[in-house]
Amino acid sequence: MRDETKPAAATWLLGFTQIIGYGSLYYSFSILADDIAATFGWTQAGFFGVFSLALLAGAFVAPFVGRMLDRFGAARMMSLGTVLSAVMLAVTAWAPGPLTFVAALMLMQVVSCFVLYDAAFPALVQLVPADGRRRIVHLTLIAGFASSLFWPLTNWLDGHLGWRVTLSLYALANVVFCFPAHLLVARWTRTALAAGTSRTPTADSALPHATVPAVRLSQAMWLVTAGFAFSSLALSAVLSQMVPLLQALGFGASALAVSTLFGPAQVVVRFGSLVFPGQRHPLTVGMFALALLPLGLVIAATGAPAFPAAVVFVVLVGLCSGLKSIVQGTVPLVLFGPKGFGSRLGFMAGFRYASGALAPFLFSFVSGLTSASSAALVFAALGMLGVLALWLVTRLLQPAAG
Repeated sequence: MRDETKPAAATWLLGFTQIIGYGSLYYSFSILADDIAATFGWTQAGFFGVFSLALLAGAFVAPFVGRMLDRFGAARMMSLGTVLSAVMLAVTAWAPGPLTFVAALMLMQVVSCFVLYDAAFPALVQLVPADGRRRIVHLTLIAGFASSLFWPLTNWLDGHLGWRVTLSLYALANVVFCFPAHLLVARWTRTALAAGTSRTPTADSALPHATVPAVRLSQAMWLVTAGFAFSSLALSAVLSQMVPLLQALGFGASALAVSTLFGPAQVVVRFGSLVFPGQRHPLTVGMFALALLPLGLVIAATGAPAFPAAVVFVVLVGLCSGLKSIVQGTVPLVLFGPKGFGSRLGFMAGFRYASGALAPFLFSFVSGLTSASSAALVFAALGMLGVLALWLVTRLLQPAAG
């Protein structure tokens, strides 16, 4: 394969592995929850409590994983992570009892840090540092189909084969498809670094953007981390119980049908970012993206039970989610550069994962004390704290050189 075609091929390969990774390690469990809970004598809430605990385990190791990605190469570590993920999927699938299942699930979320977005973004940047921002947009567009593909696929497999065989097949898919893809990208990265081609600038990378002065780097890093963590707290709360929330707000039987708009909205906004990339600073796009969710929550809380309010809410959530997954990679890349990119993403991911793991419980707690509409407004305020944090970063910027 010619060197100039490898970045595009790597983007497609990693996009494909992200679909399998997110589908098998994350999205599948929302479908399998009831059957797994029944197997071990848990309630559905009990299972999701265990899943939140597993996500917290991933949050604790994410900063360490980020440093490993920088030190040893992201694609190389993704190869190792794929094998470990497959092993944990298999152990989870055939866990003889609840303790084994919980331990395997926690380890699965730990090793997933080596294979999902926060590893794939550095892998692309290490292959093509000058074109990393555009490749991240391409990758998220491809991977955006993970939930749309794996929710129905998991439902079908579970109905015909059961949850244990379903997870076993997903373990096999990681080994057969993802492992060789990651190895290939790792080989291309080594070749590009040796030849020096990974540092060739492109028109996209040459767009001038304001940056953070060296004396403000630490402050900016904490603000960006806080911004995405607050947004993840609100977004994870909504995504973990989209349909129950819509029903509790009074949208009734239409809740399930309306919720299907989330996936298309997420893909459409990513496609728009690809076709109409624009020249706005990623921080501007980030503030816009993070503000969409609070706006949607306010509309849902105040507009219920009007059907258009539910539609607008779900579409805004999808747009926020679609853009947020992009700017979580592009904002730190533009602000801080490609050096140490994996470590920075790992640091931010730790806080995002922790807030995302706590979000469902916190939302349920606030709803129980007050009401669904009050909880929606509280989490809208938390989401706006994320917007405020990114706005404060803009106060630290210095104009782009040239």
